[in-house]
Amino acid sequence: MKFYSTHHQSPQVGLKEVLIHSLPPDGGLYMPRHIPVLPRSFFDKLPSLSLPEIALRVATPFLENELSPAAIREVVEQAVTFETPLVKLDDNLFTLELFHGPTLAFKDVGARFMARLLGKLHQRREKTIHILVATSGDTGSAVAQGFYDVPGVEVIILYPAGRISPVQEQQIATLDKNITALEVDGVFDDCQRLVKTAFNDKALLGKLLLSSANSISFGRLLPQSFYYFYAWGQARKFSGKNPVFSVPSGNFGNLTAGLMARMMGLPVARFIAAVNANATFPAYLESGVLKPAPSIATLSNAMDVGNPSNLGRIIELFDNDPEAIKRVVLSRSFSDLETRQAIREIFQRYGYQADPHGAVGYLGLRAFRGEYDTSHPAIFLETAHRAKFGEVVEEETGQEVTLPDRLRAFMGRPKTSRPISKNYADFKQFLLEKGD
Repeated sequence: MKFYSTHHQSPQVGLKEVLIHSLPPDGGLYMPRHIPVLPRSFFDKLPSLSLPEIALRVATPFLENELSPAAIREVVEQAVTFETPLVKLDDNLFTLELFHGPTLAFKDVGARFMARLLGKLHQRREKTIHILVATSGDTGSAVAQGFYDVPGVEVIILYPAGRISPVQEQQIATLDKNITALEVDGVFDDCQRLVKTAFNDKALLGKLLLSSANSISFGRLLPQSFYYFYAWGQARKFSGKNPVFSVPSGNFGNLTAGLMARMMGLPVARFIAAVNANATFPAYLESGVLKPAPSIATLSNAMDVGNPSNLGRIIELFDNDPEAIKRVVLSRSFSDLETRQAIREIFQRYGYQADPHGAVGYLGLRAFRGEYDTSHPAIFLETAHRAKFGEVVEEETGQEVTLPDRLRAFMGRPKTSRPISKNYADFKQFLLEKGD
């Protein structure tokens, strides 16, 4: 399968080039030239298929020209090793729990799959790959665990100082071997800018082989589509109507993956892009003009993105037509106060402890139900384990949050992260020294 740039100024390339270099030379984002539509028979079987079975079927059309069927199966078997259960809260309300992976966040799905896929495509390892990752919360730990101790790969994670939770920081900033964490004196958008600038620095690219595991990489997006198919199949057991998905959104990779699943034929009634105070996307849908803004710190910190990268892909999917997007996607913004109230409401009504990101997703569904047909099964995505935000969850629910053993193991480790300024010159110098 060939991939093109959303800026349409770079040559089309194959999947290996997409995974290794992440961004096309013209600064756009890679998109598949063709999104395959899956047969009706596949959707008829979805309620009875496991997540690995779904992953194999969905991934194959994208990978079959690059890998053998046996290699594709091996990638799936090694990466898709945990469940993404659909939890019923009432007759028509569900949450899709995406936090059952190694780092208890949905980004485990994409990071594990990408790590194993890249390993297959780059088996000869002629040159060390330096993977640059900007994170506003959970991406860094998922990528670090996915690529930890992988030969031929060095991972550099940039996170904003003082703007992620203590648990998230411990997962990112306490690793060794091929993982380096940089504590950036700035916000997430500064981290993302540093990474994007590096990818467009021709002098640097002449010295180092750079790649990304952020959702700017298509290698992350494809596996994130798997659980939409799985959730749809599970919801079908309760209702004959097509579900509505509410997606807590920051850099919009998760929503883009869901929209790709829809283009592959998945019958989704509607998507809700639920955002916090960082409301760039709702403003775009309202005005038709994309105006990135400085990011705002919130309780749902993994969504604190003022200039979301994947909006370029969403706009491309809908031929730069905001009205066409609005027919498929509703977007609403919610405050920290509303998020706290939602955590409390979900617990009081359903006995379920949601994290702040899931609570924003719930608020998106509530807004949808206030404006549209309420008979569709409604699914909000729970993207991180509540223990990562234990303090606020305990405050609002009055119930202790149990820290899972795999999180507890990180808490006593010493930090190994390195402070760095938000100036690109400092970051470039670090990379050059790292590559020596």
